[in-house]
Amino acid sequence: MTVFDALTRADATRCAELEAKLFAGDDPWPARAFLAELDAKHNRYIAARSDGVLVGYAGISRLGRMRPYEYEIHTIGVDPEFQGQGIGRRLLDDLLDYASGGTVFLEVRTDNEPAIALYESVGFVNIGLRKRYYRASGADAYTMQRLPQGGPK
Repeated sequence: MTVFDALTRADATRCAELEAKLFAGDDPWPARAFLAELDAKHNRYIAARSDGVLVGYAGISRLGRMRPYEYEIHTIGVDPEFQGQGIGRRLLDDLLDYASGGTVFLEVRTDNEPAIALYESVGFVNIGLRKRYYRASGADAYTMQRLPQGGPK
C-alpha cells in the first residue's frame, strides 16, 4: 500500500538516491538541494511511501507575493520499480490541488513522453522550448503551462 505524506529532511538522502537513478545524465539533485528546497518558505513537497520506504516525491514553489499566484513544479520522481502504478499522477494531483487558482509552470525533457502525456492529461500545454536546458546532457526541455482551474488559494 502506498501512503502519501509530507516529504521531510530525513528523506533527502533517499531523494538523492532516486534522483541518481531517474536523472543520471542530467545533473541529479544531491541531498543538499532537497534540504534547501524543504527549507524554502513557499515550497510544498510531498512523499509517496511503500512499506515505509520513500518511492516517490514531488515539489512545487509558489512564486510572487500577491494573488493571483503563479507556481512552478520543481521536480517529480518515482522509483522505476513503482512507475505505472499511478503514483506520479497522485503526486501531481496533490501539487495541483495546492496551486488551485494559480497558473502552474514546469519544464520537462522533450524526450520524456510518459511525463509529457501525464502533464497533458491534466491540462498542461507546451508553451515553449528551452534549448540545452539540461546542461549535463545538453537535452532540450519544453516549458509547459496549466492555466487556473479553480478559485484562489
